[in-house]
Amino acid sequence: MELKVVKIEKPDDTNFILGQSHFIKTVEDIYEAIVQSNTQIKFGLGFCESSGKALVRWIGNDDKLIEMAKKNALALSCGHSFILFMENGFPVNILNTIKNIPEVCSIYCATANAVEVVVAETDQGRGILGVIDGIKTKGIETEEDIKWRRDFLRKIGYKL
Repeated sequence: MELKVVKIEKPDDTNFILGQSHFIKTVEDIYEAIVQSNTQIKFGLGFCESSGKALVRWIGNDDKLIEMAKKNALALSCGHSFILFMENGFPVNILNTIKNIPEVCSIYCATANAVEVVVAETDQGRGILGVIDGIKTKGIETEEDIKWRRDFLRKIGYKL
């Protein structure tokens, strides 16, 4: 077995969801779930097929995000994984919708942070072991940090 690290290539502020599924039907089901739950989100999805032709299957409603999804899915090349890039929304807006799709097994991360994916490769194929999401923690928040956090959540509309 060989361990590899695959860096997700994206603009700094682009959000994405990385997950694991079990069926080619995931491509269309994720598309339908997103457009039925939030018509404002622009997105591109790449899905790594792990049998048959073993292609990166793709869908979306934004050409730039679709290309980003295809490129990153191919770089990962991990069976039945999917990567969904989005704009005009945050993962929190659609995360439960995605998790409730019957063939979605797990979510590795949902973030705009820089991410490295730890991949294991064997003679059979590749699989995701986990992700490195963002940077190392620097300390414990202070009262000033708590105030900033609370103010920020209200500023962006997530708390009243």
